[in-house]
Amino acid sequence: MNFRLCADRWNSMEFIPPFPPRPKTSLSVFELLRRGTQNFLNIWEEKAFEYQTMSMQVLARQVFICNSPDTVRHAFITRAENFQRKSPQIRNALSPLLGDGLFVSDGETWKQRRQMVSPVLHTSRMDQFAPAMVETVGELADRWAALPDGATFDVLKVMAQLTAEIICRAVFGRTLGAEHAREVAEAFTEYQKYVDQSDLASFGLPSWVPRRNGAKTRRATARIHAVLDGIIADLQRTEDDGSVIRMLMRDGVLDATALRNEAAVIFLAGHETTANCLSWVWYLLSQAPEVEARLHEELDTVLGSRAPTFADVSQLVYTRAIVEETLRLYPPVPLLAREAKEDDTIRSRKVKAGALVMVVPWLLHRHRLYWRKPDHFMPERFLPGSPDAPQKYTYVPFSIGPRICPGLSFGLVEAIICLASLARGTTLRLAPGAVVEPVCRLTLRPGDTLPMTVWKRTAAAGTRPVPAAASAQRCPVHHG
Repeated sequence: MNFRLCADRWNSMEFIPPFPPRPKTSLSVFELLRRGTQNFLNIWEEKAFEYQTMSMQVLARQVFICNSPDTVRHAFITRAENFQRKSPQIRNALSPLLGDGLFVSDGETWKQRRQMVSPVLHTSRMDQFAPAMVETVGELADRWAALPDGATFDVLKVMAQLTAEIICRAVFGRTLGAEHAREVAEAFTEYQKYVDQSDLASFGLPSWVPRRNGAKTRRATARIHAVLDGIIADLQRTEDDGSVIRMLMRDGVLDATALRNEAAVIFLAGHETTANCLSWVWYLLSQAPEVEARLHEELDTVLGSRAPTFADVSQLVYTRAIVEETLRLYPPVPLLAREAKEDDTIRSRKVKAGALVMVVPWLLHRHRLYWRKPDHFMPERFLPGSPDAPQKYTYVPFSIGPRICPGLSFGLVEAIICLASLARGTTLRLAPGAVVEPVCRLTLRPGDTLPMTVWKRTAAAGTRPVPAAASAQRCPVHHG
């Protein structure tokens, strides 16, 4: 892929992070499908970031994209019942792993599971989950503090392992150790790499036609299922009432397979998306020194030399703004696709039963009608009272409506605590020669790896000299 280079970025208060080149004209169906199989982010033409609706015929299936507040509201709230079912692509990509789990189910199964899962992940329980978050990330902060300045590691991998272990401790109890958490995190990465994310047959075949899953995907699934089956078996022999899975066991409605499916959903949603978000945060901070400095100022003021607690989260306003701006620019799930149950009409346009109706956060979050400087990294837009605050239904990193992610609060609190805990004592810089390129498979990642170097800083008493980012003079960013 060709990158356009941006010089003298460090002399500016603004930073435009990387995005794929945008075609000047719409793509043919063949080219759209070809690019989409490589990277879903590559298919969007320049004008797509201004359109409010889009409709096209892809092979035998109609595709309708809702790209305005009113159309998002219609599809995901007003007519949510008609657009409840996930797209065939998502179901076929994730069903081997998640079975009939909450993320891919619909109808009565979805209603039952939602009623069971939502209460145990509710906002009111965050103070119970936060200690495990603080403890786990504190151990990583200690390991980073022991490293020599300039030590290099893959931040994407480290963040995946961190959030996987937090899920194990906060949601599944202490049944799993770090080694098992690492096993699941690596298997999820392997699953994403090899799953048939495009499933082009779904544009021409009925949903009931079985799809083929590759041997590597099946191996990754088996690895994950083996670990999760072990969790459930252990929890059935313990009295760990703090475990989410243990809570789901109480009424005996879910059998072992159903419990495993919900465990897989929680693990996928709870570790993968937050790991990607934190990885992007570290990259963005390394390229935006003014933002990084303001973050350090807030951490030094609110925390001083101590680690954060759940009580601090509400005071870490700028820290949260950084996380939310990162979720805007790089939504972990950049496409939300549903299958129309019956005929519908959106903005006077006919939507046929069986059509794919999509809300695309990658487009909506960078829409030129709804965001000022939509491609810029500007955390200030999420501060209280900001004139650039998002309009309702233009910011949907966790989806919206009845199928909004039940782990929304968990993910936000986790990201804020992890960022505050680690940034309080360390600064990360992009490793020399590293190229960051957004890639979407099942979720949006900064490529397959994110090599960065770690440097110590001293909270409150000032900072040690830290070298400029590797791309300080010339950086790979795209201006469309």
